[in-house]
Amino acid sequence: MKEFNAWFVAADDPTERYPLTEVIYYSKSGGLLEVEHDLDALRQRSAEEWKHLFERRWMRTEWPYGSGVWGKKEWVCPILMNDNIVSMFEGGSNLFWAERLGAELGVPDMWIKLCGNSHTGSFKDLGMTVLVSIVKQMIANGKPIRAVACASTGDTSAALAAYGAAAGIPTIVFLPKGKISVAQLVQPIAHGALVLALDTDFDGCMRIVREVTADQGIYLANSLNSLRIEGQKTVGIEIVQQFDWHVPDWIVIPGGNLGNTAALGKGLLMLYELGLIDRLPRIVCAQAEHANPLYRAYLNGFERLEPIKAQTTAASAIQIGNPVSYDRAVRMLKRFDGLVEQASEQELADAAARADRTGAYCCPHTGVAIAATIKLIDRNIIQKDDRVIIVSTAHGLKFSRFKVEYHEGTLAQVTSTYANPPIELPPEADAVRRVLDEHMERIAQQAAVVL
Repeated sequence: MKEFNAWFVAADDPTERYPLTEVIYYSKSGGLLEVEHDLDALRQRSAEEWKHLFERRWMRTEWPYGSGVWGKKEWVCPILMNDNIVSMFEGGSNLFWAERLGAELGVPDMWIKLCGNSHTGSFKDLGMTVLVSIVKQMIANGKPIRAVACASTGDTSAALAAYGAAAGIPTIVFLPKGKISVAQLVQPIAHGALVLALDTDFDGCMRIVREVTADQGIYLANSLNSLRIEGQKTVGIEIVQQFDWHVPDWIVIPGGNLGNTAALGKGLLMLYELGLIDRLPRIVCAQAEHANPLYRAYLNGFERLEPIKAQTTAASAIQIGNPVSYDRAVRMLKRFDGLVEQASEQELADAAARADRTGAYCCPHTGVAIAATIKLIDRNIIQKDDRVIIVSTAHGLKFSRFKVEYHEGTLAQVTSTYANPPIELPPEADAVRRVLDEHMERIAQQAAVVL
C-alpha cells in the first residue's frame, strides 16, 4: 500500500512543495502555503473502511487515536511519529441539541457544536495539537527551534501555552493590552509562557510577531501557519460523524482571522472527495459588526478585502480588521455556496442570553453566530425543516464578565433585553412568598403565550 503523505504547497503553483517539517509559511509569490494530502493514497481505503476506522477509534484510550484530531491522523498529519504527538484528548466535543431555542426560532433541528468543551476551553486546541507536535518532531530531528510564538486575542495564546508546557517547549505570546478577558490572560501566565502585552490591537500584535518569527529559531503559531488548519478542519468531519455520516444543511461559524472558516470547509471537502458524503452543507461565516471586513467584502462580491480598524466588541476574539486567512476563507465560502452575516453588539448579546435561557452557556462569539442564524431564519433563507449547526468556539466561562455586565445592565452599547439580576430581599418568608408568587405567575403567562 502506498504510504500516506502530506506537504506544504503554494496555492498558485502546485509544483512548489515543502516538507511539513520545514520552517516556512509563505510561497515564493508571497501567498500563504497550504497543506496538501496525497488523496490517491487515501483512496486506497474505501469510504466505508475510513468510516469503520474512525468509529473504532472514536473517544477510545489507544494512544493517540482517542483524540478527536488524532483519530483522523492519516487525514491530518500522517508524517508524525506517535511519540512526538502532544495531545490532551482534544476534540470529540458534544453536539448540544438546542431543542428549546430551535423551537422558539421555528427551526427545531438546531444544534450547537460545543468546541469550547476542550482542554483550554476553545477550538484552538484542535490546531495547536498539530502545530506543537510538528515542532516537537522538528526539535527531535535537530532543528534549532528555541521557542514558539503567537499573536492572540486570548484563546490562541491559551492553547499555545498549554501545549507548549506539556511538550516542554518555550512559548511567547503577544496580546493586545487591556483587550482580553482576565480568564484568557491568566491561562498563558499560568502555563509559564512569556506574555507580552502590547499597547496596540490584535493586528498590531500580528505585525510584530511576523517580524519576530522571521528568526528561524522562533516558530510562528498563528493560523497563517497551515498546520493549525489541519487540526481545526476536524470540526466539520466530527459534525458529520456525529450525525452517522449524514450532512447537515447549514453550518454557522463565527469568523475573525478566518482560519476556522477555511478549516471547516477543508474538512468537509475531504469527506466529499474521498466519498464519505455525497453532498456539501452551506456555510455561514458570522462577524461582529464592529469587526466585519469579510462582511463588507461579501457585499461587494468578494472583489477585494479592505482592511479596517476593528472597533471594540464584546466578541473580543474576533476583533480583527485585517484577517490573514481571507483568501482561503473566500475560496471555501464560494465552494460551499456560503453566506456572510454580521451582528451588532445588541444582537450578539441578546442572542447569547436567549440561548443561555434554554440551557446553553454561550461565549459572545457564539452569540454572533446565533444572531446571524436568527437573521437568516427571519429572512426565510434558513427554512424550518433545515438541520442547522452553530459552531460554539469557546466556553462561556471564559467570558463570565460579559455575562455579569449583561445581567447587571452595564454592558456597553447594549440594552439587556433578557436581563435576570438577583432580587435582594429581607430574610422574611412573606417577602419571599410574594416574589415566588409573582414569578410563577409570569412563567404561567409566558407559557400561555407560547401555547
